[in-house]
Amino acid sequence: MKNCLVAAISGAMFLLSGQVIAADIEAGKKKAEEVCSSCHGVDGNSPTPMFPKIGGQPRTYIVKALKDYKAGVRKDPVMAGMTAALSAEDIDNLAFYFSSQSVLKVKR
Repeated sequence: MKNCLVAAISGAMFLLSGQVIAADIEAGKKKAEEVCSSCHGVDGNSPTPMFPKIGGQPRTYIVKALKDYKAGVRKDPVMAGMTAALSAEDIDNLAFYFSSQSVLKVKR
């Protein structure tokens, strides 16, 4: 009986988690090409050491960072300007897109 209850709760959580997260990776890619690519690269692997590599970062980290820049919690004038026009949907889409990318290692 206990195993059935655990299975039922796990299944319900799985179904609900799919409904809560409805980001569009293709929309995130398009927005990344428009807004992020000049500094971070299209896939989030910046060609310049001056800008961080965000490809492959955890989705939750990217969401928090973008929201913090937008709210002014994280201070960077360029990122504040870049995030000002992003909607919550844009942020989710960008986070899903960049977190789905591979991290390119720096060759030394």
